[in-house]
Amino acid sequence: MEISSPTPSPRIHWTVALIPLVVLIALQVVVIREFGSDALDGASQTALLFAAAVAVAMGMIFYKVPWGSIDSAIGQNIKTIGPAILILFFIGAVSGSWMMSGVVPTMIYYGMQIVSPSVFLFVACLISALVSLVTGSSWTTVATIGIALMGIGTAHGYSVGWTAGAIISGAYFGDKISPLSDTTVLASSVGEVPIFKHIRYMLITTVPSFTIALTIFLVASLCHTTDSGLQTELFADGLQRVFVISPWLLIVPVVTGVLIALRMPAAIVLFLSALTAGVTMLIAQPDIVAQIGEGNSFRGLMLTYCSSTSIDTGNETLTSLVQTRGMRGMLSTVFLIFCAAAFGGALAGAGMIQSITSALAKGISGRRSLVSTTVATGLFANMATGDQYLSIVLTGNIYKKLYKEKGFEGRLLSRSTEDSATVTSVLVPWNTCGMTQSLVLKVPTIEYLPYCFFNIVSPLMSIFIAMLGYKIFRHTDKYVVR
Repeated sequence: MEISSPTPSPRIHWTVALIPLVVLIALQVVVIREFGSDALDGASQTALLFAAAVAVAMGMIFYKVPWGSIDSAIGQNIKTIGPAILILFFIGAVSGSWMMSGVVPTMIYYGMQIVSPSVFLFVACLISALVSLVTGSSWTTVATIGIALMGIGTAHGYSVGWTAGAIISGAYFGDKISPLSDTTVLASSVGEVPIFKHIRYMLITTVPSFTIALTIFLVASLCHTTDSGLQTELFADGLQRVFVISPWLLIVPVVTGVLIALRMPAAIVLFLSALTAGVTMLIAQPDIVAQIGEGNSFRGLMLTYCSSTSIDTGNETLTSLVQTRGMRGMLSTVFLIFCAAAFGGALAGAGMIQSITSALAKGISGRRSLVSTTVATGLFANMATGDQYLSIVLTGNIYKKLYKEKGFEGRLLSRSTEDSATVTSVLVPWNTCGMTQSLVLKVPTIEYLPYCFFNIVSPLMSIFIAMLGYKIFRHTDKYVVR
């Protein structure tokens, strides 16, 4: 996957180049404070466009950057987000059809009986990791098993922030080390490293980070004292009252698993999964389909895929949990992705990203500063471009030559890029990953962020291992750790 954009030579001082990013962060702080979870309805997107306008104005007025360079960079960014947009719509269709077909309610119903509240967060993180490892997709994991786990966590009395943090930590661990993951393939290709060599090298930082996260979730679960017995009983009664609960409904996730095992593309897997769930819904939940479609089953099926649906369960919390938004519910995120791409393109086209990263590169003297700066750039790129894929490519391309000049292996670059750009994307509220997972799980990014321990620890672990010099080799020496 190649992402490039025609950009002028960086003439803007890095402190000046930071102004649009500072403007964006300041605006987002105000937006979140004023609008809260409604920020996605347009306020966050407006903030991104305003910050992009600041970057364009600064580049064109003060540094005479031609509009063609900025326009081309924005266009290139928008071109790269097409596959993500398609997957987003399919995720909306899957979330709606899996819920109304009774698949997710069945998973919640049996999950409440099987998973003990005393180890729930630990199990949720582990299950998410396994599913993501097999699927190679954190987005697919969160959109399927993640929604069910949110319901089980709510029934057991856990806060949505803790539950979402456990799900996301597991999902991004599996995504990061899966050979089926597009981000893993992308990072290894940018670093010019064979994928399995890249994965094996990542285990040095990834396994300790995930172990720390699992330990925290286990301790938090063991310390959980809320009496969830009554809530669990109410949830079970509500689900049985509204949905047909049957083990046969688990055929849908089994079929999805088979498609994944066949290594079919994520978009095809999600489409076929939604189609299977739709057929299942017509067979298993005819009353619900008729209710949604006001007596017309075909209309009910289409509305489930594309629009908001709500079923009264007699329990306010449960009713909110089984409410879906369909593909239409993804439009605000699509809007945000386009605006984020415009902002990242404006920064790149005006030469601002290059100026900032060039300034960072000047202070590099050894492995510690090299890895630390790479990690910082990955986080910065997620904030500046608003897109995970752009961040990986940008970070890798910036430092590829520098790593070679200093004699470090490409796998150190690919690992440092994944330890930052891949896992921190979900922590940025206006990043495509942050907004998507927030929308799917119905939890504001800022609310789950403190509990995404794997995503927080990973970049720090990358820097720590670099400080130790463990298994960091140069091309010219067999065991050089300086």
